[in-house]
Formats: sequence, structure tokens, C-alpha cells
Amino acid sequence: MPVISKFYGIIVRLMKLPDRRTAIYANYGEHELVMDASSLKVISGSAPARVVDMVCEWARQHHLELMAALDRAAGSGSPISIAPLQ
Repeated sequence: MPVISKFYGIIVRLMKLPDRRTAIYANYGEHELVMDASSLKVISGSAPARVVDMVCEWARQHHLELMAALDRAAGSGSPISIAPLQ
């Protein structure tokens, strides 16, 4: 899973789920969070509420870039890096 962004100790990657959906995978220390990339709903995992909020805010701020990274990852290319949450 390629890293697409890092901020405040959170590492964000894209991953394919078994049902062919693309998800945002965020890791913060021992916490893991998997969110549906389209709806930004938490699918699994747990993290402190502030981490969930920051990942959601980051995804909203960079929605167009995230969609481009998803399209690129769906093809044969590796996804592009996306700026961190500011």
C-alpha cells in the first residue's frame, strides 16, 4: 500500500478491499482506521476521535486530488502524493 500523505503522526495509504472498493487506510501509532474512499465512512478499525476527524477533514480538503490518486491507482500507475492536513 503506497503512502499518499503524512501529517500529525498519521500515515495515509490507499488500499483495495476484497469487494473491489477503494479505501483510505490511516495508521496512527497502534491505531488503524479504514474508510470508504467514496463516502468517507469508517468501515473498520478504531482511532481517537480527533484522528478520525483529521483524516476526514484531510480527505474533504483534498477531494479532487484523492479522486485523481484513486483513478491512477486503479490503473497501472502508483497514486500521487497528496499534501498533508494544514
